[in-house]
Amino acid sequence: METNGYQDIADKLRDAGIPVTFQRLEIGRVLFSGPVHLSADQVLARVREKTPEMSRATIYNTLKVFRDRNLIRELIIDPERIFYDSSMHPHYHMYDVTTGELCDLGPDDLRVVGKPVLPEGVALEEIDVIVRVRSRAVEVTA
Repeated sequence: METNGYQDIADKLRDAGIPVTFQRLEIGRVLFSGPVHLSADQVLARVREKTPEMSRATIYNTLKVFRDRNLIRELIIDPERIFYDSSMHPHYHMYDVTTGELCDLGPDDLRVVGKPVLPEGVALEEIDVIVRVRSRAVEVTA
């Protein structure tokens, strides 16, 4: 569900059991106005356009709360690149290592069939597929 009004964002937070604060509404405005894939720094920059006093700690803490309450997905591209995805439906991603851009793959672009055989005592939580691409013009040097 994508929202753009503060009331819709407040309702979404309440439905997830998250107390509504001004800071959370502003972060929600950035994340829930449409499908986005943003790093914490990108969220901070967009929030600060309207609310310059927002702290980095508030952004990180709120992203963790939103992730823990299943309002956003955390996509770990590598240890230095973490994106937050506002689309919660099952889907896969393509990451351009040249530009740093992350985008959704269409439902007909990739199909994953089946599930892995899991060891006894564990349950499947989620399957993340990230297809990494590079511009052909950029040579990889070893």
